[in-house]
Amino acid sequence: MARFLNIFLSDNLVGQLEQDDSGALWFTYAPEWLSGENALPLSHSLPLSDTRYKRNDCRPFFAGLLPEEDSRKLIAKSFGVSDKNDFAILENIGAECAGAVSILPHGELPGVARSDYREINSEELESLIATLPKRPLLIGEEGIRLSLAGAQGKIAVAIRNGRMSLPLNGSPSTHIIKPQSPHFEGLVENEYFCMKLASVVGLDVARVEIGTADSTRFLQVERYDRQRLPDKKLVRIHQEDFSQALGVPPELKYQQEGGTNLRKCFDLVREVSSVPGVDVLSLFDAVVFNVLIGNNDAHGKNFSFLREPDGIRLAPLYDLVCTSAYPDIANTMAMKIGGEREPATLTAKHWCEFFEEAGLGRTPAIKRLLSLTSKIQQFNAALAQDFLAGQAVADLVSTNCQRLLGKDW
Repeated sequence: MARFLNIFLSDNLVGQLEQDDSGALWFTYAPEWLSGENALPLSHSLPLSDTRYKRNDCRPFFAGLLPEEDSRKLIAKSFGVSDKNDFAILENIGAECAGAVSILPHGELPGVARSDYREINSEELESLIATLPKRPLLIGEEGIRLSLAGAQGKIAVAIRNGRMSLPLNGSPSTHIIKPQSPHFEGLVENEYFCMKLASVVGLDVARVEIGTADSTRFLQVERYDRQRLPDKKLVRIHQEDFSQALGVPPELKYQQEGGTNLRKCFDLVREVSSVPGVDVLSLFDAVVFNVLIGNNDAHGKNFSFLREPDGIRLAPLYDLVCTSAYPDIANTMAMKIGGEREPATLTAKHWCEFFEEAGLGRTPAIKRLLSLTSKIQQFNAALAQDFLAGQAVADLVSTNCQRLLGKDW
Protein backbone atom coordinates (compact mmCIF):
# COMPACT_ATOMS: atom_id res chain seq x y z
CA MET A 1 0.00 0.00 0.00
CA ALA A 2 1.37 3.40 -0.98
CA ARG A 3 2.31 5.86 1.78
CA PHE A 4 2.21 9.65 1.61
CA LEU A 5 3.86 12.63 3.29
CA ASN A 6 2.64 16.20 2.90
CA ILE A 7 5.23 18.76 1.78
CA PHE A 8 4.85 22.31 3.05
CA LEU A 9 6.60 25.58 2.29
CA SER A 10 6.02 27.61 5.45
CA ASP A 11 2.31 26.94 6.09
CA ASN A 12 1.38 26.20 2.47
CA LEU A 13 0.77 22.67 1.24
CA VAL A 14 2.76 22.36 -2.00
CA GLY A 15 2.55 18.65 -2.74
CA GLN A 16 2.95 15.07 -1.65
CA LEU A 17 5.88 12.70 -1.46
CA GLU A 18 4.77 9.13 -2.16
CA GLN A 19 6.46 5.81 -1.50
CA ASP A 20 4.81 3.06 -3.52
CA ASP A 21 4.61 -0.65 -2.76
CA SER A 22 8.00 -1.28 -4.34
CA GLY A 23 9.66 1.43 -2.21
CA ALA A 24 10.04 3.88 -5.12
CA LEU A 25 9.63 7.60 -4.47
CA TRP A 26 7.32 9.96 -6.36
CA PHE A 27 6.57 13.65 -5.91
CA THR A 28 3.51 15.52 -7.15
CA TYR A 29 2.64 19.18 -6.72
CA ALA A 30 -0.79 19.92 -5.23
CA PRO A 31 -3.23 21.32 -7.84
CA GLU A 32 -4.14 24.16 -5.45
CA TRP A 33 -0.48 25.16 -5.21
CA LEU A 34 0.02 25.08 -8.97
CA SER A 35 -2.99 27.33 -9.51
CA GLY A 36 -1.97 29.87 -6.86
CA GLU A 37 -0.54 33.28 -7.77
CA ASN A 38 2.45 32.95 -5.46
CA ALA A 39 3.44 29.38 -6.33
CA LEU A 40 7.16 28.70 -6.52
CA PRO A 41 8.96 25.42 -7.14
CA LEU A 42 10.52 23.39 -4.35
CA SER A 43 13.65 23.22 -6.45
CA HIS A 44 15.07 24.31 -9.77
CA SER A 45 15.25 20.57 -10.51
CA LEU A 46 11.48 20.23 -9.84
CA PRO A 47 9.77 22.88 -12.01
CA LEU A 48 6.13 23.69 -11.34
CA SER A 49 4.17 21.10 -13.29
CA ASP A 50 1.39 18.56 -12.89
CA THR A 51 4.03 15.91 -13.66
CA ARG A 52 4.34 12.99 -11.26
CA TYR A 53 8.07 13.22 -10.65
CA LYS A 54 9.80 9.85 -10.39
CA ARG A 55 12.54 8.86 -7.95
CA ASN A 56 15.53 9.93 -10.03
CA ASP A 57 14.02 13.39 -10.41
CA CYS A 58 12.76 14.05 -6.88
CA ARG A 59 15.17 12.12 -4.67
CA PRO A 60 18.14 14.55 -5.00
CA PHE A 61 16.08 17.33 -3.41
CA PHE A 62 14.51 15.30 -0.63
CA ALA A 63 17.59 13.20 0.22
CA GLY A 64 19.53 16.47 0.19
CA LEU A 65 17.57 17.61 3.26
CA LEU A 66 18.87 14.72 5.35
CA PRO A 67 22.04 14.28 7.42
CA GLU A 68 24.77 12.13 5.92
CA GLU A 69 27.16 9.27 6.66
CA ASP A 70 27.25 7.96 10.26
CA SER A 71 24.69 10.51 11.47
CA ARG A 72 22.17 9.21 8.96
CA LYS A 73 22.83 5.59 9.95
CA LEU A 74 22.42 6.29 13.66
CA ILE A 75 19.20 8.23 13.10
CA ALA A 76 17.74 5.46 10.95
CA LYS A 77 18.72 2.85 13.52
CA SER A 78 17.07 4.82 16.33
CA PHE A 79 13.75 4.70 14.47
CA GLY A 80 14.12 1.09 13.35
CA VAL A 81 14.20 1.91 9.65
CA SER A 82 16.74 1.36 6.88
CA ASP A 83 19.35 4.09 6.40
CA LYS A 84 18.62 3.73 2.66
CA ASN A 85 14.97 4.70 3.14
CA ASP A 86 14.77 8.48 2.62
CA PHE A 87 10.98 8.45 3.00
CA ALA A 88 11.01 6.75 6.40
CA ILE A 89 13.72 9.02 7.80
CA LEU A 90 11.95 12.15 6.57
CA GLU A 91 8.72 10.88 8.09
CA ASN A 92 10.42 10.89 11.49
CA ILE A 93 12.57 14.04 11.40
CA GLY A 94 11.23 16.24 8.58
CA ALA A 95 9.12 18.66 10.62
CA GLU A 96 11.87 21.34 10.57
CA CYS A 97 14.22 21.29 7.56
CA ALA A 98 16.54 23.67 5.77
CA GLY A 99 14.72 26.54 4.10
CA ALA A 100 10.95 26.74 4.42
CA VAL A 101 10.31 23.00 4.03
CA SER A 102 8.32 20.92 6.49
CA ILE A 103 7.54 17.26 5.75
CA LEU A 104 4.70 15.79 7.76
CA PRO A 105 2.32 12.83 7.90
CA HIS A 106 -1.31 13.41 6.90
CA GLY A 107 -3.22 15.42 9.49
CA GLU A 108 -0.22 17.28 10.92
CA LEU A 109 0.41 20.95 10.26
CA PRO A 110 3.78 22.74 10.18
CA GLY A 111 5.02 24.63 13.22
CA VAL A 112 5.25 27.97 11.40
CA ALA A 113 3.02 29.85 13.82
CA ARG A 114 4.00 27.85 16.88
CA SER A 115 6.08 29.08 19.75
CA ASP A 116 6.91 25.76 21.32
CA TYR A 117 10.33 25.98 22.93
CA ARG A 118 12.18 24.58 25.94
CA GLU A 119 14.75 26.92 27.42
CA ILE A 120 18.12 25.38 28.28
CA ASN A 121 21.04 26.67 30.33
CA SER A 122 24.78 26.26 29.73
CA GLU A 123 25.02 23.05 31.75
CA GLU A 124 22.13 21.47 29.84
CA LEU A 125 23.64 22.51 26.51
CA GLU A 126 26.95 20.89 27.41
CA SER A 127 25.11 17.70 28.36
CA LEU A 128 23.21 17.69 25.07
CA ILE A 129 26.41 18.28 23.08
CA ALA A 130 28.00 15.31 24.83
CA THR A 131 25.20 13.05 23.54
CA LEU A 132 25.60 14.03 19.87
CA PRO A 133 27.98 11.20 18.88
CA LYS A 134 25.24 8.73 19.81
CA ARG A 135 22.21 10.96 19.16
CA PRO A 136 22.76 13.05 16.01
CA LEU A 137 20.46 16.09 15.88
CA LEU A 138 19.33 15.11 19.40
CA ILE A 139 17.21 12.27 18.07
CA GLY A 140 15.15 10.85 20.93
CA GLU A 141 14.90 14.17 22.77
CA GLU A 142 11.21 14.78 23.41
CA GLY A 143 9.67 17.05 20.79
CA ILE A 144 12.77 17.24 18.55
CA ARG A 145 11.94 16.50 14.90
CA LEU A 146 14.40 18.34 12.69
CA SER A 147 16.76 17.59 9.85
CA LEU A 148 20.00 19.29 8.84
CA ALA A 149 22.22 18.17 5.97
CA GLY A 150 25.87 17.25 6.44
CA ALA A 151 27.85 14.76 8.48
CA GLN A 152 29.09 16.98 11.33
CA GLY A 153 27.35 16.82 14.70
CA LYS A 154 25.17 19.87 15.32
CA ILE A 155 22.18 21.18 17.24
CA ALA A 156 19.48 23.59 16.03
CA VAL A 157 18.39 26.10 18.67
CA ALA A 158 16.38 29.29 18.98
CA ILE A 159 17.96 32.32 20.63
CA ARG A 160 15.55 34.95 21.87
CA ASN A 161 16.48 37.87 24.11
CA GLY A 162 19.85 36.28 24.77
CA ARG A 163 18.32 33.02 25.99
CA MET A 164 18.78 29.68 24.21
CA SER A 165 15.96 27.20 23.69
CA LEU A 166 15.31 23.94 21.88
CA PRO A 167 12.60 24.30 19.20
CA LEU A 168 9.97 21.61 19.70
CA ASN A 169 7.40 19.99 17.40
CA GLY A 170 8.58 21.73 14.26
CA SER A 171 8.89 25.25 15.69
CA PRO A 172 11.52 27.23 13.77
CA SER A 173 15.09 27.51 14.99
CA THR A 174 17.32 30.57 14.60
CA HIS A 175 20.87 29.27 15.09
CA ILE A 176 22.95 26.14 14.57
CA ILE A 177 25.42 25.00 17.21
CA LYS A 178 28.50 23.20 15.85
CA PRO A 179 30.57 21.79 18.73
CA GLN A 180 34.30 21.15 18.79
CA SER A 181 35.13 17.96 16.90
CA PRO A 182 36.88 15.04 18.63
CA HIS A 183 38.48 14.16 15.29
CA PHE A 184 39.74 17.57 14.11
CA GLU A 185 41.52 19.68 16.71
CA GLY A 186 40.59 23.35 16.78
CA LEU A 187 37.81 22.99 14.20
CA VAL A 188 35.66 25.64 15.90
CA GLU A 189 38.49 28.20 15.85
CA ASN A 190 39.42 27.19 12.31
CA GLU A 191 35.92 27.78 10.92
CA TYR A 192 35.44 30.96 12.96
CA PHE A 193 38.70 32.41 11.60
CA CYS A 194 37.82 31.54 7.99
CA MET A 195 34.29 32.93 8.27
CA LYS A 196 35.51 36.15 9.88
CA LEU A 197 38.23 36.53 7.25
CA ALA A 198 35.64 36.15 4.50
CA SER A 199 33.48 38.79 6.16
CA VAL A 200 36.23 41.39 6.56
CA VAL A 201 37.30 41.09 2.90
CA GLY A 202 33.73 41.79 1.83
CA LEU A 203 32.22 38.37 1.12
CA ASP A 204 28.62 37.72 2.18
CA VAL A 205 28.76 35.07 4.91
CA ALA A 206 26.56 33.69 7.66
CA ARG A 207 27.11 35.37 11.02
CA VAL A 208 29.14 33.35 13.49
CA GLU A 209 30.31 33.59 17.08
CA ILE A 210 32.24 31.29 19.41
CA GLY A 211 30.32 30.20 22.48
CA THR A 212 31.08 28.09 25.52
CA ALA A 213 28.82 25.67 27.33
CA ASP A 214 30.67 25.28 30.61
CA SER A 215 33.89 23.66 29.30
CA THR A 216 32.69 22.91 25.76
CA ARG A 217 33.42 25.39 22.94
CA PHE A 218 31.17 25.63 19.92
CA LEU A 219 30.56 27.68 16.82
CA GLN A 220 27.21 29.49 16.88
CA VAL A 221 25.93 30.11 13.35
CA GLU A 222 22.97 32.40 12.72
CA ARG A 223 20.58 30.87 10.21
CA TYR A 224 20.23 33.05 7.12
CA ASP A 225 17.10 31.09 6.11
CA ARG A 226 15.19 32.46 9.12
CA GLN A 227 14.02 36.04 9.54
CA ARG A 228 12.47 37.70 12.57
CA LEU A 229 9.78 40.22 11.67
CA PRO A 230 9.12 43.44 13.64
CA ASP A 231 6.27 41.65 15.44
CA LYS A 232 8.88 39.05 16.61
CA LYS A 233 7.38 36.34 14.41
CA LEU A 234 9.93 34.00 12.83
CA VAL A 235 9.64 33.49 9.07
CA ARG A 236 11.23 30.64 7.14
CA ILE A 237 12.95 31.58 3.87
CA HIS A 238 13.17 28.85 1.27
CA GLN A 239 16.59 27.72 0.13
CA GLU A 240 18.18 24.94 -1.87
CA ASP A 241 21.79 24.02 -2.38
CA PHE A 242 23.43 23.69 -5.78
CA SER A 243 23.37 19.89 -5.70
CA GLN A 244 19.62 19.93 -5.11
CA ALA A 245 19.10 22.52 -7.83
CA LEU A 246 21.11 20.44 -10.30
CA GLY A 247 19.41 17.16 -9.35
CA VAL A 248 22.56 15.62 -7.83
CA PRO A 249 21.99 13.22 -4.89
CA PRO A 250 24.03 13.98 -1.74
CA GLU A 251 26.15 10.82 -1.94
CA LEU A 252 27.53 12.12 -5.26
CA LYS A 253 28.38 15.64 -4.07
CA TYR A 254 32.05 15.44 -5.10
CA GLN A 255 33.02 15.99 -8.72
CA GLN A 256 35.19 12.87 -8.90
CA GLU A 257 32.14 10.81 -7.87
CA GLY A 258 29.93 12.28 -10.56
CA GLY A 259 28.89 15.42 -8.74
CA THR A 260 28.73 18.91 -10.10
CA ASN A 261 31.61 20.99 -11.44
CA LEU A 262 32.33 24.71 -11.51
CA ARG A 263 31.16 25.22 -15.08
CA LYS A 264 27.72 23.83 -14.15
CA CYS A 265 27.66 25.98 -11.01
CA PHE A 266 28.27 29.20 -12.92
CA ASP A 267 25.77 28.21 -15.62
CA LEU A 268 23.24 27.52 -12.86
CA VAL A 269 23.73 30.96 -11.30
CA ARG A 270 23.22 32.63 -14.67
CA GLU A 271 20.02 30.65 -15.19
CA VAL A 272 18.50 30.93 -11.71
CA SER A 273 19.66 34.15 -10.05
CA SER A 274 17.53 37.29 -10.27
CA VAL A 275 20.76 39.31 -10.53
CA PRO A 276 23.13 36.91 -12.33
CA GLY A 277 25.83 39.50 -13.02
CA VAL A 278 26.27 40.22 -9.32
CA ASP A 279 25.97 36.62 -8.15
CA VAL A 280 28.40 35.26 -10.77
CA LEU A 281 31.07 37.60 -9.40
CA SER A 282 30.17 36.61 -5.83
CA LEU A 283 30.55 32.93 -6.72
CA PHE A 284 33.88 33.70 -8.43
CA ASP A 285 35.12 35.37 -5.24
CA ALA A 286 33.93 32.41 -3.18
CA VAL A 287 35.85 29.93 -5.35
CA VAL A 288 39.05 31.99 -5.10
CA PHE A 289 38.59 32.42 -1.35
CA ASN A 290 38.11 28.68 -0.78
CA VAL A 291 41.33 27.91 -2.66
CA LEU A 292 43.27 30.50 -0.68
CA ILE A 293 42.07 29.31 2.73
CA GLY A 294 42.76 25.69 1.77
CA ASN A 295 39.12 24.60 1.85
CA ASN A 296 39.17 21.47 -0.29
CA ASP A 297 35.64 20.48 0.75
CA ALA A 298 33.83 23.21 -1.23
CA HIS A 299 31.36 20.95 -3.07
CA GLY A 300 27.94 21.61 -4.56
CA LYS A 301 26.13 21.30 -1.22
CA ASN A 302 28.19 24.15 0.22
CA PHE A 303 26.62 26.74 -2.09
CA SER A 304 22.94 27.65 -1.98
CA PHE A 305 20.21 29.92 -3.32
CA LEU A 306 17.67 31.82 -1.25
CA ARG A 307 14.19 32.15 -2.78
CA GLU A 308 12.86 35.40 -1.34
CA PRO A 309 9.74 37.35 -2.37
CA ASP A 310 11.82 39.80 -4.41
CA GLY A 311 13.76 37.13 -6.28
CA ILE A 312 16.37 34.38 -6.12
CA ARG A 313 19.83 35.22 -4.84
CA LEU A 314 23.04 33.43 -3.97
CA ALA A 315 22.88 32.66 -0.26
CA PRO A 316 25.55 33.82 2.21
CA LEU A 317 28.57 31.52 2.37
CA TYR A 318 28.85 28.87 5.08
CA ASP A 319 31.07 25.93 6.08
CA LEU A 320 34.28 27.82 5.28
CA VAL A 321 37.04 25.71 6.82
CA CYS A 322 40.75 25.29 6.17
CA THR A 323 40.70 21.53 5.59
CA SER A 324 44.39 21.69 4.61
CA ALA A 325 45.16 22.06 8.33
CA TYR A 326 44.24 18.38 8.83
CA PRO A 327 46.62 15.83 7.25
CA ASP A 328 44.00 13.07 7.49
CA ILE A 329 41.69 14.89 5.05
CA ALA A 330 42.41 14.37 1.36
CA ASN A 331 44.25 17.36 -0.07
CA THR A 332 42.33 17.38 -3.34
CA MET A 333 39.67 19.91 -4.22
CA ALA A 334 36.00 18.89 -4.33
CA MET A 335 35.62 20.74 -7.64
CA LYS A 336 38.49 21.09 -10.09
CA ILE A 337 40.04 24.38 -11.13
CA GLY A 338 40.75 24.21 -14.85
CA GLY A 339 40.84 20.41 -14.74
CA GLU A 340 43.25 20.28 -11.77
CA ARG A 341 42.38 18.77 -8.38
CA GLU A 342 45.66 19.42 -6.54
CA PRO A 343 45.68 22.98 -5.11
CA ALA A 344 49.47 23.12 -4.77
CA THR A 345 50.00 22.43 -8.47
CA LEU A 346 47.55 24.99 -9.84
CA THR A 347 49.20 27.02 -12.58
CA ALA A 348 48.20 30.25 -14.29
CA LYS A 349 47.00 28.08 -17.17
CA HIS A 350 44.61 26.19 -14.86
CA TRP A 351 43.26 29.45 -13.50
CA CYS A 352 42.71 30.85 -16.99
CA GLU A 353 40.81 27.69 -17.94
CA PHE A 354 38.67 28.29 -14.84
CA PHE A 355 37.96 31.87 -15.95
CA GLU A 356 36.63 30.42 -19.20
CA GLU A 357 34.49 27.91 -17.28
CA ALA A 358 33.09 30.79 -15.23
CA GLY A 359 32.33 32.73 -18.40
CA LEU A 360 34.60 35.63 -17.44
CA GLY A 361 37.13 37.48 -19.56
CA ARG A 362 40.74 36.69 -18.77
CA THR A 363 41.98 40.23 -18.10
CA PRO A 364 39.16 41.36 -15.74
CA ALA A 365 39.19 37.95 -14.01
CA ILE A 366 42.93 38.15 -13.32
CA LYS A 367 42.52 41.70 -12.02
CA ARG A 368 39.69 40.64 -9.69
CA LEU A 369 41.55 37.53 -8.51
CA LEU A 370 44.75 39.45 -7.68
CA SER A 371 42.83 42.25 -5.97
CA LEU A 372 40.94 39.80 -3.76
CA THR A 373 44.12 37.83 -3.02
CA SER A 374 45.95 40.99 -1.94
CA LYS A 375 43.05 41.97 0.29
CA ILE A 376 42.92 38.49 1.87
CA GLN A 377 46.67 38.60 2.50
CA GLN A 378 46.38 41.99 4.18
CA PHE A 379 43.44 41.18 6.45
CA ASN A 380 44.67 37.65 7.14
CA ALA A 381 47.73 38.97 8.99
CA ALA A 382 45.70 41.53 10.95
CA LEU A 383 43.02 39.02 11.95
CA ALA A 384 45.64 36.50 13.09
CA GLN A 385 47.06 39.07 15.50
CA ASP A 386 43.64 39.68 17.01
CA PHE A 387 42.78 35.99 17.12
CA LEU A 388 45.87 33.98 17.98
CA ALA A 389 44.03 30.65 17.84
CA GLY A 390 43.83 31.15 14.08
CA GLN A 391 47.57 31.59 13.58
CA ALA A 392 48.18 28.12 12.11
CA VAL A 393 45.38 28.66 9.59
CA ALA A 394 46.63 32.18 8.87
CA ASP A 395 50.08 30.81 8.03
CA LEU A 396 48.58 28.42 5.47
CA VAL A 397 46.48 31.22 3.98
CA SER A 398 49.54 33.46 3.72
CA THR A 399 51.48 30.77 1.88
CA ASN A 400 48.61 30.24 -0.58
CA CYS A 401 48.28 33.98 -1.21
CA GLN A 402 52.01 34.37 -1.87
CA ARG A 403 51.92 31.42 -4.26
CA LEU A 404 49.05 32.90 -6.26
CA LEU A 405 50.44 36.45 -6.33
CA GLY A 406 53.79 35.12 -7.48
CA LYS A 407 52.48 33.43 -10.62
CA ASP A 408 53.45 34.70 -14.05
CA TRP A 409 50.15 35.94 -15.44
